[in-house]
Amino acid sequence: MEQTGKQGQNRGEMTGAKALWATLAGHGITTVFGYPGGAIMPVYDALTFYPEVRHILARHEQGAIHAAEGWAKATGEIGVCMATSGPGATNLVTGLADAMLDSVPLLAITGNVAQHLMGTDAFQEADITGITMPITKHNYVVRDVDELPRVIAEAIRIARSGRPGPVLVDIPKDVQLAAFAGDIPTPHTRPQAPEASAESIASARELLRNAKKPVLVMGGGSLDASAELTALAHAWGLPVITTLMGLGAYPASDPLWLGMPGMHGSVAANRAISECDVLLAVGMRFDDRVTGRVSGFAPHAQIIHVELDAAEIGKIVRTHLPIRSDAKTAARQLAEGAEKLELGEWLSQIEEWKGRAVPPQQWGAAYAVGQVTARLRPDDILSSDVGQHQMLAAQLARFEKPRRWLNSGGLGTMGFGFPAAIGAALAEPGVVSMVVAGDGGFQMTAQELATLKMYDIRNVKICIINNSYLGMVRQWQELFHGKRYSEVWLGDSNPDFVKLAGAYDVPAYRASSAEELPAAIDAWLSDPKSSLLEVVVPHEHGVFPMVPAGAALHEMMETEPVRTDISAEATEVNEATWQEMTEQEAEEMNQG
Repeated sequence: MEQTGKQGQNRGEMTGAKALWATLAGHGITTVFGYPGGAIMPVYDALTFYPEVRHILARHEQGAIHAAEGWAKATGEIGVCMATSGPGATNLVTGLADAMLDSVPLLAITGNVAQHLMGTDAFQEADITGITMPITKHNYVVRDVDELPRVIAEAIRIARSGRPGPVLVDIPKDVQLAAFAGDIPTPHTRPQAPEASAESIASARELLRNAKKPVLVMGGGSLDASAELTALAHAWGLPVITTLMGLGAYPASDPLWLGMPGMHGSVAANRAISECDVLLAVGMRFDDRVTGRVSGFAPHAQIIHVELDAAEIGKIVRTHLPIRSDAKTAARQLAEGAEKLELGEWLSQIEEWKGRAVPPQQWGAAYAVGQVTARLRPDDILSSDVGQHQMLAAQLARFEKPRRWLNSGGLGTMGFGFPAAIGAALAEPGVVSMVVAGDGGFQMTAQELATLKMYDIRNVKICIINNSYLGMVRQWQELFHGKRYSEVWLGDSNPDFVKLAGAYDVPAYRASSAEELPAAIDAWLSDPKSSLLEVVVPHEHGVFPMVPAGAALHEMMETEPVRTDISAEATEVNEATWQEMTEQEAEEMNQG
């Protein structure tokens, strides 16, 4: 079977590899991130016949999959990446686990050795479907070329539908090369999401109607229901908390917004959860970083849990009223017949808690992150890496729209931020795609500076907060391990980040004080090319508020302890925390 391309190019006899590209193009896939190798070479050869699909050559497979995640998180649509067999495929594993925990729609395509070599320990052979079975929503080995387009179409449907997630399709080399004479399937219609029962919605309305101290908590599953949930909050007059993954789902400028909950959440958010009598949770899974000690989470509240994934309901916290539904549908239903609640005393208390948040005034990482993120415009995208800078950005940035904040929430993957920013920049070339990274995490995927250069990507702005430490680990060692800093010092071996960027023809700037920072930010943001800003900050700093491991949200450390007495104070907090732990919780903390 012969085909002619969109630009009139004769694509010749159809093979499995060409059927793959035809299926991707037919499903609206315009960009794929990847890295070639021997077992996927026929796919890359066939790519030359499909110019309507743009391929972005990353410098490491982990960079490719995080860029695909960035594309997906910024757009809400599926991200696609590919790699060869063996080490190429295993280099995708971290990104697959990351996408699984953060519910990212992702299609990963891997080549494998020919079927007659599978199971023989052939060169660059790995059982990638076996390896990734626990960290993918579904995965396939395609053994018949006639099944290839159907499998790709089905994988896209599975990745997008319900609770999104990653799907891997492994294609042996002989299947890529085999002749294909079938049809290319058309895209599936997305299945209808389950709708909550009238009885459960009526019960939820009744709980809200009688509440004196209600709170609405919005997680990552709320991002595509931002308008509906905002309307719901206004209709009832509910104070709103957005989790780390839900930031932007509710506008930060709204007076009802309390901030982020959890380990480094705001005083207002954590106090409100601890004191509320009705907690309406939408599109969240009650991660341990959100709940703190589960037995102390929302101890006075009737919990209404709206969640698409039935497996998450009741998994972590007691649920008084489960509602299996997508966030958008449930929000519309709950807003019908809403009654504006009289919450004067509750809202006054919340305002007092909100007043405890003091913007950072002294030079340091918090001050720098605050100044940098304050320059974001509503449409700009902020990606973060993982560590202290991530929590500071989450605390200090103000998001008015969903899908403007991209971070690795569940897995906490260092190296995520920079390639994710590249993926988002390619998805939305008209906006600034900023990344805040640490000096440790940036070096895990710094080679993607070559990707900026190769494709002349001009809208990525990289900010490195350089404290010469693995900062979050150092903070824990300071507070809970007697200030014994074990293997966290980077300063003696860090590169000159300005020179490193220059080696890739990426303009770079540096600030080492509060006085230098404004001009450096101006130059960095006004540069017409993608550019890097290194901010050199004091070595030892903390991120607060902080809920110690094993503590409840109301037991948070609101401010940083005085450093001259840090060991004694940390010991006191640690001992008090341990006394309240169950044996199981203590063991969990001991394991990290």
